[in-house]
Amino acid sequence: MIHEIVDLMQAIPMFDKTAGSQLNVIAAHMNILKLEEKEQLFSEGEKSDYMCFVVSGKLEVIKRADSGKPVTVSTLTRGRSIGEMALLDTYPRSATVIAKTPCTLLIISREKFDNILEQYPAVGISFLKGVSEMLSLQLRKASGLLADAS
Repeated sequence: MIHEIVDLMQAIPMFDKTAGSQLNVIAAHMNILKLEEKEQLFSEGEKSDYMCFVVSGKLEVIKRADSGKPVTVSTLTRGRSIGEMALLDTYPRSATVIAKTPCTLLIISREKFDNILEQYPAVGISFLKGVSEMLSLQLRKASGLLADAS
C-alpha cells in the first residue's frame, strides 16, 4: 500500500521536491480515503486531528455566516489540501467540507505526524515546512480578499 500512496502523492505539489526515501516515510503514515459525491468529510465545529490532500475530485468548503446561512468559501481540486491547522492545534474545524464529486484523498493524522517528527525529524521538519508554506499562501490570499472587499 505504501507504493500506491507514493504514486498518489505525485498529484500533490507539496511533495514535488521531496526525496524518494522521505516520500516513503510520509506514505507509511498516510491513509487513502474515498468519498462519494455529496459525502461530508467533516463539519464545522467538530474536533479535528487530521489533514487531507486531494488526489482527485472536488471538495466544497462551506462556512456558516453570522446569519446562519451556509456560504461556499472555496472549492478544492487535485493537489490542494484541507485541515492543515488540525496538525498544529486542537481547535474545532473552522468549516464544513463536502465532496462535490467522487474524491480520493490522502489523510495524515496528528498522531502519525507527531510520530514522523519523533522518529524522522528531518522528514517531519520538511513536511512541516511544506504545510507552513501552504498556510502562508492561504493567509496571503485571504488577506488580499479582505483588502479587496473593503
